[in-house]
Amino acid sequence: MRSVHPLIGRRQRRPERVFPTARPTRPYARERPTVTGVRTRPNPIQWFWYAMGGGLPRHLSPWVLADTTRRTWIWRHLARAVVQMLPLVAICLLAVPVPLSYRVSAAVGGLMIGLLFSMAFMTETIEHRARKAGYPPGAAARLRAERAERERVERKSAYRKDGAGSFD
Repeated sequence: MRSVHPLIGRRQRRPERVFPTARPTRPYARERPTVTGVRTRPNPIQWFWYAMGGGLPRHLSPWVLADTTRRTWIWRHLARAVVQMLPLVAICLLAVPVPLSYRVSAAVGGLMIGLLFSMAFMTETIEHRARKAGYPPGAAARLRAERAERERVERKSAYRKDGAGSFD
């Protein structure tokens, strides 16, 4: 469609829209719909299933890779481990017929031992999650190593790459 430019008076072609303009329901929303309208993050039920060890649909594979390679991947892994242990902790606290102090100490002790074992097998678990999402073995470790190397180079460089000024 063509329109007349108000100052020049000649016809000018309007730029065509390539992507639909989908506005989030709240300003500065963290999650924006993609071109296809598919969510880029799992909903709470899908995340719970993922935290319990289940797989996610293929369109969420990039999110799984990002989840396993972000700077906070260790904290995310520990959060998933706590979610996995919550039913046992709840049973310890609510269903065992002993005094409360024993129940609390058993629940906290079990949680600590569970987190210890979870941390012992953290990298294997993360790699398994990335493989289940369709990535080749070692992809998550390679991306984390590349990010660490990039950050190390930026720290050692004479001038910052992601900020104004220098280290002088």
